[in-house]
Amino acid sequence: MKPLSVPRVYAIADAETLAPRRLPDAVGAMADAGVRWIQIRAKRLGDDELYDAVESCCRRLEGSGAELWIDDRADVVSLFPVAGLHVGRGDLPPLAARRVVGERWIGSSTHDLDQVTQASEDHAVDLIAVGPVFATESKADPDPVVGLEGLRQARRLTRKPIAAIGGIGPENVASVWAAGADTAAMIGAVCRGDVANNCRRLLRAEEAYELG
Repeated sequence: MKPLSVPRVYAIADAETLAPRRLPDAVGAMADAGVRWIQIRAKRLGDDELYDAVESCCRRLEGSGAELWIDDRADVVSLFPVAGLHVGRGDLPPLAARRVVGERWIGSSTHDLDQVTQASEDHAVDLIAVGPVFATESKADPDPVVGLEGLRQARRLTRKPIAAIGGIGPENVASVWAAGADTAAMIGAVCRGDVANNCRRLLRAEEAYELG
């Protein structure tokens, strides 16, 4: 497995939030803006639609330097040269997913400190998603907010990379990095409105944070 080099900005290309914009167009805009981790999230696409979308996204990202992740679907990950799979609490367990995706990265969602500990001890998990950090409108039935303090506590529990998620945007993204997140995973802040401009704003926030 190649080393996990974690960028500060992790864009989630959610098909529903992006509609009617096509996933390959949006993913391409994210990569062109400079985002290096992009996840495809398409809860309602049929298998054939998702296959076609991922195939087009892979072609669009060739030579861009961006790494592609897929949400939920270990079977789809196994078919394409993508970097990683993200699994939620109701998806395949990480160890079972590992049998399908092989030497790809696996991210796992957590919503409390017990789940963070479990993910930290799970050798199949490479990246731990912690959230929602703030209130979010991107999920119909979100889990309870963990807040920045919950994120700080999660950081103390694991040496694995942490992806903060939930209600994060350019106005508060620096606070999640400061609380210990290695990367900030964002849906609404990326997908609503001008995708390319959204990504550039987030990358400028990263630059400002790194400059101190």
